Amino acid sequence: MNPYVLAILLSSLGLGTTLTFASSHWLLAWMGLEINTLAITPLMAQHHHPRAVEATTKYFLTQATAAAMILFASTTNAWMTGEWSINDLSNPIASTMFMAALALKIGLAPMHFWMPEVLQGLDLTTGLILSTWQKLAPFALMIQTAQTIDPLLLTLLGITSTLVGGWGGLNQTQLRKILAYSSIAHMGWMIIIIQYAPQLTLVALGTYIIMTSAAFLTLKMSFTTKINTLATTWSKTPILASTTALVLLSLGGLPPLTGFLPKWLILQELTKQDLPLIVTVMALTALISLYFYLRLCYAMTLTISPNTTNSITPWRTQTTQISLPLALFTTTALGLLPMTPTIMMLTT
Repeated sequence: MNPYVLAILLSSLGLGTTLTFASSHWLLAWMGLEINTLAITPLMAQHHHPRAVEATTKYFLTQATAAAMILFASTTNAWMTGEWSINDLSNPIASTMFMAALALKIGLAPMHFWMPEVLQGLDLTTGLILSTWQKLAPFALMIQTAQTIDPLLLTLLGITSTLVGGWGGLNQTQLRKILAYSSIAHMGWMIIIIQYAPQLTLVALGTYIIMTSAAFLTLKMSFTTKINTLATTWSKTPILASTTALVLLSLGGLPPLTGFLPKWLILQELTKQDLPLIVTVMALTALISLYFYLRLCYAMTLTISPNTTNSITPWRTQTTQISLPLALFTTTALGLLPMTPTIMMLTT
């Protein structure tokens, strides 16, 4: 892709998200989301592969549907209340419709069906943008309107997403689909706590972005998109294989890694809110997700791929990829847990 075109598209992505962040008017927020969608569409279709074009079409249709629902919900709210301000979402029909639209936008279950299919058709860099940056603007709107939305709806969306994210990833062999289901599960954790402690949603979103970026950049560095090719990683890049296994366990939420931090704080807050049943269900769904991360770790570090050469480590060529972002994200994805007291102090 032409670097000037790429620069325009990436700056438009930034502009769309910033516009939604800064807006207090429904129309401006909707415009920011639309700019975001239109900016990422050419990035998704840039390889001209049939799967990439199919993924782009699916993504565009779902995002256009969600945008139309947001516009309809905001118009309904303005018609009923006479207010266009985001903070005045007082009409229950409009607020429910708006939440459904945002759930479709970020891929919350049961509106998640497009997410694994779209991510599977994209290259890893665009998949990374879709899994991280594209979640920011909808979450900004969700946090602003969380108090006006039915708590039961938010709880159901959260539990369904964590369950679907865990179960859906169990039977997958494609790494991008596994990361898509992982994303759905993490979104569920963020949504369930948004009504009680929105600051914990931000903490969970931040740690999710760090860990997912580390996972995507690792796969990009090792040119891996399927589980069976993971088995060759340890012989080519042993250090990368060991850090990747730790990043995956961090995504699963094991202590003493960064991924344990948001899960611990969210379960603690839900316990304070006197919701023991929801806490138990969330902890059990985390175990389901942990299973497929362990499966990836097993394939990567404990299995040897069939080869015909006698030497253990094959010939390695020097990589031309930039490894600094990978190093930064991997370090933060593994070592942020000691910062928990500071984060708790900032979020209370």
